[in-house]
Amino acid sequence: MMLTDEERIIGRLIQRDLAMARRPYREIAGQTGMTEQDVLNVIRQMLARGLIRKFGAVVRHREAGFSANAMVVWAVPEDRREQVGQMLASFAEITHCYERSPAFEGKYNLFSMIHLRNQDIEKIVEKIATVTGIQDYRILASEEEFKKSSMEYFA
Repeated sequence: MMLTDEERIIGRLIQRDLAMARRPYREIAGQTGMTEQDVLNVIRQMLARGLIRKFGAVVRHREAGFSANAMVVWAVPEDRREQVGQMLASFAEITHCYERSPAFEGKYNLFSMIHLRNQDIEKIVEKIATVTGIQDYRILASEEEFKKSSMEYFA
């Protein structure tokens, strides 16, 4: 899918931090020579074309009170992969859920990220395991964050 020049310019600007301003799109317009309405129209066009699906605030989970987080890897039979993936995705505590291939350690093929306000990760993982019927999992607790940034697609 080809990008227009305007989509490339706006994409480059909205993938970064928006100005903490009353009208951030006017700020973007000032950087591009477009009008504020032009900027909004380009963003709507990008959404309609499926170039972007959403954008919003990036919350620093520890500062927001979510001190417990872990990646949980699940060994899910191939014939249940789609069903269990949808079940995992339905839990509010799970923020990310992916299939990985090749599987981690040869068997863990679904990866989920859990964020909680307290340290009771084991309890929620046991609940998820009961609901999904998947008892073969590993909890990979986060110990230290070295980097957290978003990918820049419109470089």
